[in-house]
Amino acid sequence: MKKTFIVILCFISVVSMSFIFTKADPPKYKNLKILPKDINKEQMDSVMRQFAGSLGVKCNHCHYYNQEQKSMDFASDAVKEKDIARNMMKLTAKINSKYFDVEHSKDLGAKLEVGCFTCHHGTKNPETKAPPPPPRQGAPGAAPQGARPAGADSTKH
Repeated sequence: MKKTFIVILCFISVVSMSFIFTKADPPKYKNLKILPKDINKEQMDSVMRQFAGSLGVKCNHCHYYNQEQKSMDFASDAVKEKDIARNMMKLTAKINSKYFDVEHSKDLGAKLEVGCFTCHHGTKNPETKAPPPPPRQGAPGAAPQGARPAGADSTKH
């Protein structure tokens, strides 16, 4: 009985010591300046997909492709668009917290009123001029209301 107790005590001691000396995993992502340091893969993928869709771009728009290693160097700041994206994230967070009732606008789960798509609409460079207005009814060259374009035949389908 005494030997069993000593063996169990030694086992518990070894397990306890292993927990004490085990270091926490280092951050998974490097060089995060705006995004939270503890971001998980699902959150990171969601943010990156949102950027890609809002700007109509792929990873290499902001991230450096290392020719020697034949892989993306996501931590590198070699591509200036990455810094532009960081500044735009600060800008949208500021706009959302100052002008809209968005609490915790820097949090990944915040429902933002203003984001990348607000201006970019799926294009790399947002439009800087408004599109021309449609022709007014009755204006010279405008088709009368309800008129069919020339060549349209209602009998053909």
